[in-house]
Amino acid sequence: MRVMFLLCASLALADDPKQSLVFHANFDKSTDAVKAAGDPKIYSAASYKDQASAVAGLTGTDVVLAPGRGRTGSALYFPTKNTKAVFYKAKDNVPFNAKNWSGTISFWLSLDPEIDLAPGYCDPIQVTDSSFDDSAIWVDFTKDDKPRHFRLGVFGEKSEWNPQNLNADKNEKFLNRLVVEKKYPFAKGQWTHVAIVHAGLGSGNGKASLYLNGKLIGEAKSIAESFLWDDTKSALRLGVNYTGYFDDLAIYSRPLTAAEVKSLSEGK
Repeated sequence: MRVMFLLCASLALADDPKQSLVFHANFDKSTDAVKAAGDPKIYSAASYKDQASAVAGLTGTDVVLAPGRGRTGSALYFPTKNTKAVFYKAKDNVPFNAKNWSGTISFWLSLDPEIDLAPGYCDPIQVTDSSFDDSAIWVDFTKDDKPRHFRLGVFGEKSEWNPQNLNADKNEKFLNRLVVEKKYPFAKGQWTHVAIVHAGLGSGNGKASLYLNGKLIGEAKSIAESFLWDDTKSALRLGVNYTGYFDDLAIYSRPLTAAEVKSLSEGK
């Protein structure tokens, strides 16, 4: 009986999402991550083309830590359309594996997309070493739809899935891969939980799911292309062209279950 109890306790501990948490920036007292397997500091630069010259902190941007405006405590606030590079270094903070990249990205947003966002595409987060269409995971708000759509994009090596270098907006391979939500729950003064759960990227048969407030929106399947990164450039890019509040960024080393995502969305 004692052995069975210890075994069950061990399995429960192994399944605890907290044991899989590798990075967590709650923005309550600082922009430094409260848990990080790599560099905990946030960085900024004039643009991602200038990422190599980035400095720690938010100097040179309009982005600020907003006391008392987060879900609990402070939040990261983008008061105007952010065109600067604002990021955490992904090396070790994101459990990237070129042969089997699996994990969960969790964060919260507060904004009214129809009022707050400037014209053009807006990506609250991009995880990449290059661009949105080259070994990247991201979510965005579309530019022309009324109301805007919210989308999940997961794309590996561009040379494999788009060798003709076709424009994304006119490329069926791009458009058919997206997970799209047309009736999203975002609203001013309200927090919306976003979770991206991905498994097996780079294995030849990857997949990725989008959740909003614990609800499964959809899944991109059969992602066959490779995922390759230059660790000196890989980053958790925050607030690309974004305006609004961003809080509680967490990276997990495994795909969380639907029940676990639901629990996160309920603040547990």
